[in-house]
Amino acid sequence: MRERINNQIRASELRVLDSENKNLGVLSIRDALELAQSKGLDLIETGPNSVPPLAKIMDFGKYKYEASKKLKKQKSTAKHTETKLVQIKIGTGDHDLELKAKTVSKWLKEGHRIKIELFLAGRAKYMDEKFLKERLDRILHLITEDYKISDAYKKGPKGLTTTIEKSK
Repeated sequence: MRERINNQIRASELRVLDSENKNLGVLSIRDALELAQSKGLDLIETGPNSVPPLAKIMDFGKYKYEASKKLKKQKSTAKHTETKLVQIKIGTGDHDLELKAKTVSKWLKEGHRIKIELFLAGRAKYMDEKFLKERLDRILHLITEDYKISDAYKKGPKGLTTTIEKSK
């Protein structure tokens, strides 16, 4: 394993930290490896892009464990957003639109993106696009949360769609 780490370190000198993060200064690779071996630890390159490269003397297993813990914490604090779908038809009644708009408002408050789809069947696909946009706008006017349109009106195989998200 020490040979593999030695091959990863490309520079002739590197800045070395001990296991308590105390700066040991700029040492040659050979001196740093000897120091790590005398303590029974590994020499791990942690900052390859800095000048000189940064290496740390510590147990490699502990390093991997801490790195995985840090990654796990980042994943747990990340906010997961999802694109929700609401489908309406040309003849959807006002009460149904109000219920769907209420649901969309709740999803926007949670931070989700919402794809609103005006489902068109049969000959309705060939209707005037201005009329279809007005039908899709009916639900947009009923949404109580502030939103912005992230994807403008698009004509797809199922009908007319638009995507909205919470405005910042």
